[in-house]
Amino acid sequence: MRLCVPIPCFFKSKEWDFCDAVKQVAKLGYDAIETYHWNMLDLDAVKSTLEDTGVEFLSMCTSEFRMTTPEHRQLWLDGLKESCKAANKLGVKMLITQVGNDTGEERERQREAIVTTLKAAIPILEESGVIIMPEPLNSYVNHPGYYLCSSAEAFDIIKEVDHPNVKLVYDIYHMQVMEGNIIPTITNNIDLIAHLHAAGHPGRHELQYGENDYNVIFDAVDKLGYKGACGLEYSPLLDPVQSLKIAKEKYGK
Repeated sequence: MRLCVPIPCFFKSKEWDFCDAVKQVAKLGYDAIETYHWNMLDLDAVKSTLEDTGVEFLSMCTSEFRMTTPEHRQLWLDGLKESCKAANKLGVKMLITQVGNDTGEERERQREAIVTTLKAAIPILEESGVIIMPEPLNSYVNHPGYYLCSSAEAFDIIKEVDHPNVKLVYDIYHMQVMEGNIIPTITNNIDLIAHLHAAGHPGRHELQYGENDYNVIFDAVDKLGYKGACGLEYSPLLDPVQSLKIAKEKYGK
């Protein structure tokens, strides 16, 4: 399994310059990173650092997340255009988006708004070559009120949009909180997944401290022929650099 380092989880902006963090990731033997707020980066400096280190920038987030309400659709699409432009500059092939909170409207209306927005995004995605990835999250612990907390509904949305540039980021931690059944869910929907995230549950810390055996999960995913990566999206209890060293030893292949 190729592992990816979400920079903000391990290298806080108050302590680390982003480019220095990328260089540290490379020293630790990782070749892939991701982040959240691309608009806080010096894109030229980051691009140069990526070229110098050989690290690949796999994913970042869109600048807008509200998709459950039609009145925010154009804001989301405008944000997507800007995010795709930044992604192209940095060689990023995937953008993660949340869908927003449950507004209290009928769920069918909110789901229709999400699907319509994703379909409206297709020309932007085709022009840029970027994959957009909505993310189901857990509403029990980390994101109360969030709309999309079922993997089944998330996969159905991807199927309804039915475009190769619209896939899912499947976060094992979030879905363990909500529903479990991790390996069968991934196995039955692997063609709809472009990226994985992982953390130990409970607590969202190191993988080895949770109830899931990630060696078993990663072996099962590898057998499916999955060519993507898994972002280590957790809050380390150990020293961040030491935590990444251990993750590489335990799970990197």
